[in-house]
Amino acid sequence: MNNVYDILVERGYIKQLTHEEEIKEMLNKEKVTFYIGFDPTADSLHIGHFLPLMMMAHMQRAGHRPIALVGGGTVMIGDPSGKTDMRKMLSKEAIDKNVASIKSQLSRFIDFSDDKAILANNAEWLLKLNYVEFIREIGVHFSVNKMLTAECFKQRLEKGLSFLEFNYMLMQGYDFLELNRRYGCVMELGGDDQWSNMLAGTDLIRRKEGKPAFAMTCTLLTNSEGKKMGKTEKGALWLDKEKTTPYEFYQYWRNVDDADVEKCLALLTFLPMEEVKRLASLQGSEINEAKRVLAYEVTKLIHGEEEAMKAKEAAEALFGAGKDMSNVPTAAIAKDKLNVSILDILVETKILPSKGEGRRLVQQGGLSVNDEKVTDVNMVITEENFIDGSMIVKRGKKNYNRIVLE
Repeated sequence: MNNVYDILVERGYIKQLTHEEEIKEMLNKEKVTFYIGFDPTADSLHIGHFLPLMMMAHMQRAGHRPIALVGGGTVMIGDPSGKTDMRKMLSKEAIDKNVASIKSQLSRFIDFSDDKAILANNAEWLLKLNYVEFIREIGVHFSVNKMLTAECFKQRLEKGLSFLEFNYMLMQGYDFLELNRRYGCVMELGGDDQWSNMLAGTDLIRRKEGKPAFAMTCTLLTNSEGKKMGKTEKGALWLDKEKTTPYEFYQYWRNVDDADVEKCLALLTFLPMEEVKRLASLQGSEINEAKRVLAYEVTKLIHGEEEAMKAKEAAEALFGAGKDMSNVPTAAIAKDKLNVSILDILVETKILPSKGEGRRLVQQGGLSVNDEKVTDVNMVITEENFIDGSMIVKRGKKNYNRIVLE
């Protein structure tokens, strides 16, 4: 069994952990059962979840057993971590739909066959709890004074923190305890914004069971300026191709800053570190080769080899290395919808979310039609703008869409 701790350190995953020497020794000598939680707040995971998923995959490859915990119970409360306002309350039907979608996505990254991993839903135990019994058994071990020092609560105190959300830490701690009792789970992994909640779980197990428990966080995916990566003009960078197309996904990584290439290759691909270092050392225009490798490898992990190849070919077609435009993101519009402004067309085809976004693009010189820069937000699109039945729209430096006539 490889010691995955050294791999995680070398690739830059680990941010904080409890009991470093104990964890390192344990991962080297034992088959460890660990878990990561994913609250189904949407019907898809996004790129922010991908880092913990990669961490989980590295652990499984080294012989350890993951538990992917879908938070069908905790999502009914809402995690205050990193939020300025209370989460929108979801219906039971919406939660069930989200849980089903996320379970499907998790199965693409983790091997659940032959007890190599466990897929669990905390609704199974949280929704059955008797509140008075829960407060007596679990709540007695939580100090309110200590909880209020946690970053996830401190950020919200001035604006308002509901008692509903204040329960979240107790429930996440109880999840760890329940998984420890059911499956012998001894470690929780997660994003660094979960540190306080994870410490609560390790402390609860030590108090209730008299056994050691451990926590390890992964760094958040940020660029060289410390800003979170994974935001696009349409919002989050989703793992569901219906929300973020494979081409859009590919192009995001193809266009990362030079300074972020090495970090992204190390964290988001399984390429050997020797190859990561080689690609990251490329200078000048050659760094584009590293970006192409990054975009292809990450898209392949998320969407499969076929979709990654299509996205690569589409990008090459647009930048002169190929001629096949069939894989470029394409929207269709009826002829009777023409003779309106370019902004109306882009909103109608859902290439842009709003006219306001379009006006901003035009004002910044970031919108082109058939390689002609758009300078007038009221520019009218007619059938003459369609060459051989299609029109190419460019947004920013490298975001392309094709619009065809129905």
